[in-house]
Amino acid sequence: MVSENRNKPDTRNHPLISIICPCHNEQEVLHTFTDKIFSIISKTSYSFELLFVNDGSNDNTLKVLNELAEKHTCIRVINLSRNFGKEAALTAGLDRAKGDAVIPIDADLQDPPELILDFLREWEKGFDVVVAKRVDRSSDTLAKKITASLFYKFHNSIADVEIPDNVGDFRLISRRVVQAIQLLPENQRFMKGIFSWVGFSTSVVEYTRQARAAGESSFNGWRLWNFALEGITSFSTAPLRVWLYLGVFCSSIAFIYGSIIILKTLMLGIDLPGYASLLTIVLFFGGVQLIGLGVMGEYIGRLYMESKRRPVYIIEHDSHENTQDK
Repeated sequence: MVSENRNKPDTRNHPLISIICPCHNEQEVLHTFTDKIFSIISKTSYSFELLFVNDGSNDNTLKVLNELAEKHTCIRVINLSRNFGKEAALTAGLDRAKGDAVIPIDADLQDPPELILDFLREWEKGFDVVVAKRVDRSSDTLAKKITASLFYKFHNSIADVEIPDNVGDFRLISRRVVQAIQLLPENQRFMKGIFSWVGFSTSVVEYTRQARAAGESSFNGWRLWNFALEGITSFSTAPLRVWLYLGVFCSSIAFIYGSIIILKTLMLGIDLPGYASLLTIVLFFGGVQLIGLGVMGEYIGRLYMESKRRPVYIIEHDSHENTQDK
């Protein structure tokens, strides 16, 4: 069970802070990222563990991580058996983290590690969740800024759980929040929605998003589109209800139009059939039906994947513990 007591940290006992970093082909930035993290945590009185989750990288990321782990005892490397995706890698990190508070962060340094100090100050005030909100995304492309804004507005207008605008995975969550997240068993995971769904007292820290320190993002347009679909279908059934309303509307129009044709036939006789307009109407409603089936298929597909109860991830090697599936 999740404790209902506020777990305000006692800095006298030097609580452990877990920093989780999912990695996929990040060999170019790992040394810079690690040096930056160490320079930040050296300014605090907390104990730290730095968990790198290698999500099936096909470059030298794992080799670099193992070298770092040999030099620094606080670094722990979790190697997944293949690429399961960032959401699964983040879940693996949350499950294996031992800290009194957990901070997920990407290695690309777009999210400034300096905010960790702000996170800890807010945590010391008693907040269970401290989120980082991007107030300036000038480093992102125009297309990405527009699509991100549209996604947040659309998602929050139809979903039962509202996701804060311009808030990513970079945040601090207390141990009891981690325990609450671990109660959620779904395989298809949209972590931004899960973070919001569990609730708890939340503080917001604003920052300016930076450009990547090196390398390129693995999230292309197609993957971002699928990620958006994942978020919408994970926390809302509104797309299914839309087709109910659309079906009622189309049926009403068809009934009214059919009634008009019957009345005109009875009063004026039978007109020459309009084959072109009839074909247009048939193709239009056929397309509408296919779109409706596609939306339904998205949800059925999620049910199908969840019913298999496959593990979210498989750990090939944990530098501190034995191999374990989840």
